[in-house]
Formats: sequence, C-alpha cells, structure tokens
Amino acid sequence: MPKRQRHQQLAQCIEENPFITDRELTRFLKVSIQTIRLDRMELGIPELRERMKLMAERSYDSVRSLPLHEVIGEIVDLELDKSGISIFEIREEHVFSRTAIARGHHVFAQANSLAVAVINDAIALTVTADIRFIRPVKLGEKCIAKAYVRSISGERGKSKVELFTYVGDEMVFQGNFVIYRSEGEADRGGDESADRH
Repeated sequence: MPKRQRHQQLAQCIEENPFITDRELTRFLKVSIQTIRLDRMELGIPELRERMKLMAERSYDSVRSLPLHEVIGEIVDLELDKSGISIFEIREEHVFSRTAIARGHHVFAQANSLAVAVINDAIALTVTADIRFIRPVKLGEKCIAKAYVRSISGERGKSKVELFTYVGDEMVFQGNFVIYRSEGEADRGGDESADRH
C-alpha cells in the first residue's frame, strides 16, 4: 500500500476510534509498529495516552451523582442525561492469577458506575441491571464503556441506561440499567405536602 494511502487509512481509523492502540493499527494496516509510530509522528497524531488526555480535557459535563474518584475507569466524554464514555485498563490486580482473565465484578463496576455517572442528579442508584458478559477480558486490554440514557421517567424518578463495553471493535459486555433519580421523588414529595394543606 502506498504511504499516502496508508496515512489516509491511519488517520481515518483514529478518527473513527480514538481509543485504537498502535498494536491494533499494525494488524489492521499490516505494517510494523515502528511504521505506525513514524506515520503518526508525520501526521502529528499523538499516541493513545495523549489522545485520551486531550479527550478528557475537552469540555464535558461534570458528574453530579458521585465523586469522580468513585467512577471505575476514566471518563473521557459525558453529556448528562444523554451519553458517556469511560476507559478502564485491565491490570494485574483486576485478573485471576492463573488465567490472566479479568474478574467479572471489575467489568461490571466500570459499566455500573458509568450508568450512574451519566445521570443528571445528586443521588442516583442502580435499581436493576440486566447484564451479559459476551467474552472474557484479558490482562492489558482496554475496556471502552459507552452509556446511553434511553428514557427518563419523571413520575417514578427512574431512568433507563443502555451500556456497551468494547475491547477494540469487539463487544465484550452489554447491560441495561434502571437508575433511581432522587429529583423525581423530591418533586413528587413537594406536591404531596402541598396537597395535604
């Protein structure tokens, strides 16, 4: 493949998936990792860590429902009551020592905390979670969780959040969460006290 065409494909890949690793790019473009690094340098595209930092520094909504340090993974994009993205790298402390496969509760914790973080409320709690582990996640893999708020019910003070976790382009986890919102309850509580008087 000519260099110019490779540069176009590389730039397009990174634009479509800013979280793609150099190693994944080598498999996709069928070149060495050194070639990928040189191509990125020539195109002025930073490495994955820098791209993640840049995305995190972009303006996005602040998490209201829990302290940022309690979110499992790093939030890189957030629009309250709409959508959010977080990245979580599987390290030694997250895996079974024999198999180097991530313990399921870590993958779930990333998903659950993002589902709560995307809610625009001071108090948001998981009511139910219908989850599915699609394939095991291994040591060193980066889990990219994407949450979408699908409905908000003011009457019952609940929201439905759909969540997908990927490693590269492969889905590894899927969940549908129902999240309790305190503001819906507070509004109703105010109405009830008004009715009593």
